[in-house]
Amino acid sequence: MKILQTVVVKQILTEASKQKLLEKYFARRLQLQKETEQLQFELKRLEKTKKFQSSALKIHFEKEMKKRQEKDKLLEFQIEQLHMLPIGSELKEKEVKALVDVEIGDRWDERLGQVSIIIKDGIVEDIR
Repeated sequence: MKILQTVVVKQILTEASKQKLLEKYFARRLQLQKETEQLQFELKRLEKTKKFQSSALKIHFEKEMKKRQEKDKLLEFQIEQLHMLPIGSELKEKEVKALVDVEIGDRWDERLGQVSIIIKDGIVEDIR
């Protein structure tokens, strides 16, 4: 019988992977900043048309801008944490599903223990 099992994919931090992560975080922060500016622009534009109720519109746009500011703060925290991590640290990247064969007589605890795939610079280093 085949069953699905969750497998954790971990990345070993190297100079190259650290730089890639930093670039990804900075790009995401820039995107959030652009989205916030666009929301501010749209709010001003819609307020000038006076087709919509101003207070409800403002509340909605402020809520959206606040969401992006919170995401930006989280990214800022992640960048700080990344700077503190030593090279060689393992970072949880994501979780994937894997098919596992289960047969009569298998040891359940051993068969379904937490499996991890370790990646270093995009190459599978180990499967634990």
